Amino acid sequence: MSSLRLPVISCSLDPASSSRQLADQSVALLAARGHRSEIVDLGTLALPAFDNDRVFNSDAFSALHDAIRESDGVVLAFPIYNWAPSSVVKSLIEATGATGNGRRAAWFDKVVTFVCAAGLPHSYMATGVLAQSLMLDFKCVVNPYTAYISERDWDEGVLTVDRAARLDKTMAVHVELASLLRDRTYRSDWEV
Repeated sequence: MSSLRLPVISCSLDPASSSRQLADQSVALLAARGHRSEIVDLGTLALPAFDNDRVFNSDAFSALHDAIRESDGVVLAFPIYNWAPSSVVKSLIEATGATGNGRRAAWFDKVVTFVCAAGLPHSYMATGVLAQSLMLDFKCVVNPYTAYISERDWDEGVLTVDRAARLDKTMAVHVELASLLRDRTYRSDWEV
């Protein structure tokens, strides 16, 4: 199998973010499997809030749009706040998924995997609406294996054995889906 481009987008603005640590571990797991993976850190890129106007003129928008568009699959690492993905991940998708005025969404036909950090284990279904939007709007294939990690799943800064195994399996499935779909015969666009 040839090397895949599999960026991991860290969607937290917290400098001590658990989801950022999970993003680092995801990159390491993907690279260990022989794929090109790097952190794209929204905490350092300073993507403006989505306004359907000035955001498109920012360097951060161009870099993010290119990274997503040119990828074979994208891992989104983000915190869960108030039973939902953070507003930062939603703003990223709104900006890089916008069309019109000569723009084409970067997300069409991407394999997308979620890696989530949460306070409690109870909101593990919080990614449902985000997954549905990516599937219906952009025809993404969303990995059914989400790495959902709560505060209880860390032991002195290290993932528990079962959660580390889940993160590893989640990355393995991400690679397999991206590999299988790399040579798909179809290309999607806005359609119902």
